[in-house]
Amino acid sequence: MVHQAVISVAYALQGADVKTGTSRRTIDLDPRTVAVLRSWRKHQLEERLAIGEEHHDHGLVFAHPDGTPIHPDLFSEAFDRLVARSGLPVIRLHDLRHSHASLLLKSLVPVKVVSERLGHATPAFTMTVYQHVLPGMQAEAATTFAELVFGPE
Repeated sequence: MVHQAVISVAYALQGADVKTGTSRRTIDLDPRTVAVLRSWRKHQLEERLAIGEEHHDHGLVFAHPDGTPIHPDLFSEAFDRLVARSGLPVIRLHDLRHSHASLLLKSLVPVKVVSERLGHATPAFTMTVYQHVLPGMQAEAATTFAELVFGPE
């Protein structure tokens, strides 16, 4: 369940409630992703045992080994370094969210489902933000309509 965020105010970390009521949500995950997260949680528990009483459990998925929050800027910078070393095209951390939504929409996952996964208030907002990144959908719609009317070529 997504129910909290770590934000930076004047570079100081603060725990914050999510932005809106729809941001507080439960989303389904596939078994492979769940397995990766369980493995990560096991690693965190091992770190917690090794550190002992000095560990600060804030219930975060990503934290320093002692359990304290990672500054969002440091997290983004670490992501940028990994991308640079990978040889992949440069993307920002937030672009992963954009890619998630775009790929789901391109795969014809209903916009209502995508909107709920992102925590948007309405599917209309999701479409306003993400629809422009799906080139070729007009051509696909024309082809689909023609096949429905005339039958497959």
